Amino acid sequence: MFMGEYNHTIDAKGRLIVPSKFRELLGNGFVVTKGLDGCLFVYPNEEWATIEEKFRSIPLTTKDARKFSRFFFAGAASCELDRQGRVLLPQTLRDYAGLQKDVVLAGVLGRIEIWDQGRWQDANTYDDMDEVAEHMAELGLSI
Repeated sequence: MFMGEYNHTIDAKGRLIVPSKFRELLGNGFVVTKGLDGCLFVYPNEEWATIEEKFRSIPLTTKDARKFSRFFFAGAASCELDRQGRVLLPQTLRDYAGLQKDVVLAGVLGRIEIWDQGRWQDANTYDDMDEVAEHMAELGLSI
């Protein structure tokens, strides 16, 4: 399980150091794709295989299913860590997420999210958490 928040920078070549705690869980190969809310999602290969299987069972006659499949899979890239624990993020993915220099890597259960630092701060204000918690309870999640 991925958890925690880490601030890092992307170098001029588009490489990003992956925190050591995340590297241990990712292994050498993993998938990076477009995420929701303007960030990137990073999945270990095993988790990615599970997601692929779920999508294979969705009928392609549904327009939203086709559209989301294209969004999620067409932009995906298989990635590896180099010897320094860095990943080279494809330019198209960096452009999608608005990643320039300062980024936040956030562990969220079975995935890592990579955010532009400014977007992270804008998107993750927690002044409405009481209301959000009520909605989560309606979904059957209580803490």
